Amino acid sequence: MNEEALDRLLRDVRAGRTTIEAALAALRWLPFADLGFAKVDTHRLLRRRAAEAVYCPGKTAEQIIRIADTLRGAGAPVLLTRAGPEVAAAALAAFPDARHVAGASLVVIGALPERRIGSVGVLTGGTGDLAVAEEAAWTAEAMGASVTRAYDVGVAGLHRLGAQRDLLQRARALVVVAGMDGALPAVVAGLTRAPVIGVPTSVGYGAHFGGIAPLLTMLNACAPGVAVVNIDNGFGAGYLAAVINAGPEARRSPEEVSGETALCDDDAHRLP
Repeated sequence: MNEEALDRLLRDVRAGRTTIEAALAALRWLPFADLGFAKVDTHRLLRRRAAEAVYCPGKTAEQIIRIADTLRGAGAPVLLTRAGPEVAAAALAAFPDARHVAGASLVVIGALPERRIGSVGVLTGGTGDLAVAEEAAWTAEAMGASVTRAYDVGVAGLHRLGAQRDLLQRARALVVVAGMDGALPAVVAGLTRAPVIGVPTSVGYGAHFGGIAPLLTMLNACAPGVAVVNIDNGFGAGYLAAVINAGPEARRSPEEVSGETALCDDDAHRLP
């Protein structure tokens, strides 16, 4: 249930179109829906105002479909992350509005927001980082952000980054995905006022240690303004970028907004 649905329900009770018993039945599942194998948080959209996600590894296709079906009632897109071919096929069969983003091992259920706001940039050091970057980009788009992609602009050919000056200047948040030595986020942070979210990937040879090397590089970035998520965590980076992009207005409760409006109305009627 989202804010609009809750508002409609309460208005229907007040107008006598819905009984108190029916409203209680609808609200009873607000905290979570107990499926036995999972307690699905159906209240999260009200708190976070963001798309819901299901991490697929370790769950059966049937479990994932039941969780996703429960979450769909909230009214926001549902993301199935790290979705393999079996899960993707099951989701496409179960949900007519689902799409499989194979390059990101992602399934998106439901329509993305028509109105996109702000500017989030997603950059990669190399083409090998695309899967993680696409997970980040789709996540941010599902949360209403306008996303620009700039791929294969790593430090091995730093002149390629220069062509992205406009993006570096206008972005509200930048997701920078890199494997190997993981130097790109620090370089980007030195060229922009936007916060940089570094995503180390498991792309690299031997002493790269499956992403540990770029993770440590990003954590030790000399340029200020760099935050780092876990190895290959495109979802976490895209989510954080979208929250930053939305700004403080999106994090204010309706009560705060209505309270400020009431104060402004009072001030308008005061004599100087």
